[in-house]
Amino acid sequence: MDYQDCVDILEKLHGRVRESLRDERRANVPRLLAALGHPERGLRGMLVVGTNGKGSTCAFAVSAVTAGGARVGSMPSPHLQEHRERIRVDGVPVTRAEYAAAFAEVWQAVERHALPVLASGLYAATAAVHFRRAGVPLAVAEASIGGNRAAAGELGMDVKVVTGIGLDHTRLLGNSLAEIARAKAMAVRDGDHAVLGRLTPEAAAAAQQVLDERDRLTVWRMDHEIHYTARTVAGDRSPAVVVDVTTPRAVHRGLPCPLPGAHQHHNLAVAVAAVDAMAERGHLRTPDGERLRTRLAATRWPGRLELVPDARLRGWTGRVLLDGATNPQGVAAVAPEILRHGRGDGHADGRGDRPPVLVFSSFEGKDVPGMLAPLPSHWPVVLTRTGSHECSDPSAVRDRVAAGRGPCLTAQNTRSALEQAGALAGPGGLIVVTGSLRLVGEARTALDLPPA
Repeated sequence: MDYQDCVDILEKLHGRVRESLRDERRANVPRLLAALGHPERGLRGMLVVGTNGKGSTCAFAVSAVTAGGARVGSMPSPHLQEHRERIRVDGVPVTRAEYAAAFAEVWQAVERHALPVLASGLYAATAAVHFRRAGVPLAVAEASIGGNRAAAGELGMDVKVVTGIGLDHTRLLGNSLAEIARAKAMAVRDGDHAVLGRLTPEAAAAAQQVLDERDRLTVWRMDHEIHYTARTVAGDRSPAVVVDVTTPRAVHRGLPCPLPGAHQHHNLAVAVAAVDAMAERGHLRTPDGERLRTRLAATRWPGRLELVPDARLRGWTGRVLLDGATNPQGVAAVAPEILRHGRGDGHADGRGDRPPVLVFSSFEGKDVPGMLAPLPSHWPVVLTRTGSHECSDPSAVRDRVAAGRGPCLTAQNTRSALEQAGALAGPGGLIVVTGSLRLVGEARTALDLPPA
């Protein structure tokens, strides 16, 4: 089995699965791990759940763990360009050959024992097998949707992190913050150490109800056991923002936050608290302060307010800003940074003959008007579709959002959408790509950016 064989199998599994089969296939994940000799039993670490901020929190956590001198595997979800991005060691994606070797072992067990699973189950099992092969003892796993339904939850991570709760995936998780909070908090099991980010009162109360049903828990909550402040300090070229984080275990001062946006200060604090929780459990050494600052300063997370300053596409050159916000609260969090880049075009309010141009795509069932609301209505938008079977039809989306907005065009794929946007933005202009991580990944490929 080569890497392309793995991709072909996974793409088929990403197709629509009858709801009646989903529970059965989720239940097969523990059986599959048993058939593989329980590769997860050698792992310790954290499972990160939440509506927004999971990927960035995991990226910061990986940096912090490596600062303590340990090797760490991570499992981002979803990938942007290649499936192998979902398995990393010390933040670096595995090679295609390494991915294929681990996947082949898993797939053989699936076929030998007749244990069909969802794609998420294959991702989790393949990661666990690779970490066993590579001798990696620690893991930072990101849940895809929910908490109790996450296949990665079967890997037995005893530090559970809830980054935040918002209205997203309501068809699967519920129509209120309370219902979604309960679904996420259900990832926490007896004896775990739970780290909770900043939650609304409604979500916090619902999460607490779940935690009250658990035994032998340790719980650290933002603004209670965990505190952080962001402050501006003098930098080599310009002022820089650093974050001070206090947890029950340690006080961390002057931590750099290289990922843009004020919301990342919270994600950094949650990640550092979660790593302190791992140290509290004896999974790793508390990292030295200077080494921690150095590692955090090097944190990168593609597709989240990622600026491509010299983008080129069919004769067009300009800037492309990529962000994978997938719900209204996510877009609202990154909107100040998007607007700052828009003002960088020389128009005080982002207006002018050539304002920034949005390239947008989303999955079915998303609150598209709510996602576009934080962004200027006079910015042109090119609506497109990605290769996902869950993608909304751009013409249908245009019918919902065109009223009250500037030019609203459609394109049949990501590359043609970027080309239309480049023509609208003009040479040196700004294109903002947002709405789904699948769209961001396809845009990175169209711009000849390598998987990262």
